Amino acid sequence: MSDAFHKPIKRPSSMFDVAFGSIDPAEHARVAHATASALLSRVRTEADPETVTKLVEFTAVHGIETIAELWSQSPARSLPGALWRIYLLQLMVHNDATMSALLYERGSAELSSADPVIAGAPTPAGPAELINLADTILRGVFDGDFASALERAASFCRVEAAGATHIADDYELTEPQRASELTTRALRLATYASDLSTTARLWRSGLLI
Repeated sequence: MSDAFHKPIKRPSSMFDVAFGSIDPAEHARVAHATASALLSRVRTEADPETVTKLVEFTAVHGIETIAELWSQSPARSLPGALWRIYLLQLMVHNDATMSALLYERGSAELSSADPVIAGAPTPAGPAELINLADTILRGVFDGDFASALERAASFCRVEAAGATHIADDYELTEPQRASELTTRALRLATYASDLSTTARLWRSGLLI
């Protein structure tokens, strides 16, 4: 996963700078948690499939911009941090579904765990199927069991990480720079998987903030 996935906004958000650029870290954290909780609670409480669909489609096309940038500053194992990572996964797949499908296919072939089954992509899973999976995982955050959606996202990350690791090995002798990029991507995805799994456990225990 390239560094670009840490900055989904292609240009500075003046609204974000004005609204949050000068507040202290404690207030920043409070606002991040408040917006994440409000969005999650509102959409889940309404339980309107059309509302969820519109939200998923909107984030795929436009992103969440200012709010997502705000969440990006939150601890990984927090509610806004988890939503940020789910958003990044959707962005990653939509930005390069072909590569995501390649990594997923290789990871599924290499892993002996249940992660490919938990993630839930069909076999074979091409670019269109990976886009649908990413959108389905995001939908599950707002419509269904939140912890299960986080665990599904974690499994998706582990499959992608395994694929990136093995393809990096393939490139090591012939294209070392490419191998290094894939290794970095694998490490980041594996870290996301661990964070999301822990967040799911915290949610089930009522300890996620």
